[in-house]
Amino acid sequence: MMKIRRFLYFLYYLKTTDWRKFNRFTSYVISHHRISKAKLFRDIFIASFTYNVSFLEYFLFRFWEKEAIERKEWAGTGFMYEYQGWMNPRKYRDALEDKTKFYKTYGQYMLRKVADFNELVSDKKIFELLQKTLSGKVVFKIKDGGCGRRVLIKNISDFESADLIIDFMKTNDYDLVEEYIIQHKEMMRMAPSAVNTVRVITQLDNTNNPVILGCRLRIGVNGVVDNLAAGNIAAPIDTETGIVFGGGIYSDITKPDEKTHPITKTPIVGFQVPFWKETIDLVQKVAVVNPVNRSVGWDIAITGNGPDLIEGNREWCKLVYQLPVHKGLKNKLQQYMR
Repeated sequence: MMKIRRFLYFLYYLKTTDWRKFNRFTSYVISHHRISKAKLFRDIFIASFTYNVSFLEYFLFRFWEKEAIERKEWAGTGFMYEYQGWMNPRKYRDALEDKTKFYKTYGQYMLRKVADFNELVSDKKIFELLQKTLSGKVVFKIKDGGCGRRVLIKNISDFESADLIIDFMKTNDYDLVEEYIIQHKEMMRMAPSAVNTVRVITQLDNTNNPVILGCRLRIGVNGVVDNLAAGNIAAPIDTETGIVFGGGIYSDITKPDEKTHPITKTPIVGFQVPFWKETIDLVQKVAVVNPVNRSVGWDIAITGNGPDLIEGNREWCKLVYQLPVHKGLKNKLQQYMR
């Protein structure tokens, strides 16, 4: 049964691999580490079956330079699919997958003004509140958007009335409108082009107490989002102090870690995330609101008034979790599956 499942995963990796990136990574390893293509390909396929990792994860986890004892510590796509499916059963995922339901469930922990389409239609005074936001901007989202998909930022002055913004949302199939976040001046100093967020990963133990598995600072490089997949960086944060203790990593093996921001030149290592105690307090509260979702990656924006809950991810990123600390963390997760 195990062999059949691993073979199915292998077929999935064949189907979903970004072959252009695969070829680029292959060329980089061959040229920089003196490994023959035949030997590398053989090792990739064996590692994929043995450790249930995708072909790109082989490179991102730097398996070509690791022995078996290190390789088995890394949580790849296959393991994470099973772990997150166990922790967040499909029938209980709505509050995390649907941004409208997420807002209804966790709205009390949000500092910014948020409204779904139906609320805007039934109470046009919400529009008046949006007009008074300090940023003068609003953000439109779809309920099932992820990784910055279908996110649109516009000036509130583009809409002269509630009816116009309602028509705009209806025409363009947007489900939510919310106040644009003005991040803390220290976060702006780090990277002003995007709202940089803190990813805190929580796990409920067998008594439903939240355990913090890890904290990462997601930093925008030169775009409007901070996602690792969009070419941005992530750095590890000390859970106790809120201080970044490692460089920012890319999901690209051809790029070195960044000790300072590549554009703003703000030091990354040693950066103190503002309102850290308040951020941890917030995460510990939201983690137990809906305990059927036992392992969640929470995204928090740091504003001048404190931490603001952005979203909860049931399929939180294994790369953001492991790459910034240059260490496989599968064992840390396995103890909660027993």
